[in-house]
Amino acid sequence: MQVFNTIAETRNYSEKARIEGKFIGFVPTMGALHPGHISLVERARQENDIVVVSIFVNPIQFNNPQDLEKYPQNLNADLELLKAAGCDVVFNPSEAEMYPEKVNKHYDFGDLATVMEGAFRPGHFDGVAIVVNKLFDIVLPHRAYFGEKDFQQLQIIHALVDLEKLDINIVPCPISREDDGLARSSRNERLTPEMRKAAPFIYQTLLKARTMAQDSDSGRIIEYVKNQFIAHPLLKLEYFSIAGANDLQPIKGELHPESYGFIAVFAGEIRLIDNIRLI
Repeated sequence: MQVFNTIAETRNYSEKARIEGKFIGFVPTMGALHPGHISLVERARQENDIVVVSIFVNPIQFNNPQDLEKYPQNLNADLELLKAAGCDVVFNPSEAEMYPEKVNKHYDFGDLATVMEGAFRPGHFDGVAIVVNKLFDIVLPHRAYFGEKDFQQLQIIHALVDLEKLDINIVPCPISREDDGLARSSRNERLTPEMRKAAPFIYQTLLKARTMAQDSDSGRIIEYVKNQFIAHPLLKLEYFSIAGANDLQPIKGELHPESYGFIAVFAGEIRLIDNIRLI
């Protein structure tokens, strides 16, 4: 496994691989890797000749400076996991390497970016799209792998590929969960034992919402979820939205196929997101 820190050596490697007719699978990450990340790497390993993983904590997608400062990082542990998973190349650039000049680019993703995460994290998806587009230009992948936990981000990436007319296949991968249902996230490392014990309540509530979806409209389900968290001593609901999978716009009244429930919850100062297909 090779570790590159510069754009030039990474792109040179990928250009050479493409000339040789090899298919490149790419997994972009911010490090602090967990089994969910590794499942993406393993899938990329099965479907491509070469697997490239980026580790870069992207500052421009954080609208909360404290969240950026506290984001967990453990490069040595990450590299060991990637080596064991069969990764070929790790791209681990510095901030100066990725952003030698001030970034002023802006994307217009329309209504996709104004709801849920877009409403509560202004500027977040601009930061995501800018770094992902830059990484695509460096790594030159045929396929790129993203987890469905960040479902809205996944739709933004699809829109980015269309906007930039990129010849890349975006591969969605199922949410990876702990045995108790908690969606795996690098932020889970920061949960106190008490918070960690409470956090599976998020998924349990989503499962109940899915059961209710068989004979309830969106209003009743949303009201139920809100009430569940009002009564919870440790978890604070930021939002729960029922929306269509493709346009992410809120569904009012009767649910339809491809209806999803999307949730963001604070455990102390740690923000956790999850989603579930309701119908």
